[in-house]
Amino acid sequence: MLLHIGGFRLDIDSQGETIWHHLIPQTRVLCAVLFVFAIALTPNGRWWTWAIYGTTVTAIILASRVSLQVLLKRVAVEFVFMGVVILGTLFRDGGQVLWQWGWLRVTTEGLTILGSVSIKALLSLLVMNVLILTTSVPALLHALAALRVPPLLVAILASMYRYIAVLAEEFNSMQRAARSRNLLGNGERQRTVIGNMFGSLFIRTYERGERVHQAMLARGYEGFPPMADVPQTKQRDIVAITLTAILALSGQAIYLLF
Repeated sequence: MLLHIGGFRLDIDSQGETIWHHLIPQTRVLCAVLFVFAIALTPNGRWWTWAIYGTTVTAIILASRVSLQVLLKRVAVEFVFMGVVILGTLFRDGGQVLWQWGWLRVTTEGLTILGSVSIKALLSLLVMNVLILTTSVPALLHALAALRVPPLLVAILASMYRYIAVLAEEFNSMQRAARSRNLLGNGERQRTVIGNMFGSLFIRTYERGERVHQAMLARGYEGFPPMADVPQTKQRDIVAITLTAILALSGQAIYLLF
């Protein structure tokens, strides 16, 4: 098995008994990645294509019976960070000017790009979050290794997930110590203290990482995660991949037919 993974859970719906859960992890990863590529590579303004993709994503969400509240919360938080970048596409030149204030202008071309990029981001986030919520992290990492993702990258992802909770607990401990000494009461001092805490956390992280790495080497670690038994591909997995490919191509073909 990979490194023991604990702390917090990303995969809260990984124990379901649905059609989606019965697919092996490699198939889920392939379907999700294929669909994200199809969404991302769709040219701007192809609303019917995204209508097909949106319907498919909705069907996946319903079929997987994922917790909608958790899914929407995660997508909302991620979309906020992406929205800062996406908002800049609104002020693209081209098309008819709809609103202007100084050098800022909103055009039909800008609205088209903004809507297109927003839909791409939203659908991609939904697909990937469904994958993460419904697939356990060890199974997901083993699936990446089975799909010939570089083993070193898989090992880095496993270590990152394993020690995020450790870092969070370390930072909370430092924050409690600062509060007990009344160092976070003043606003100006608070910024300085938090900055110093992050610097100290970086140093502690580096030192702990060195100690953990030496301990792993002493226990026979060779730099790559050991592989578990890879689940065998079944007929339903082939059907799922084929259906995903057909839906992805049909979304692109709709503009060739009409």
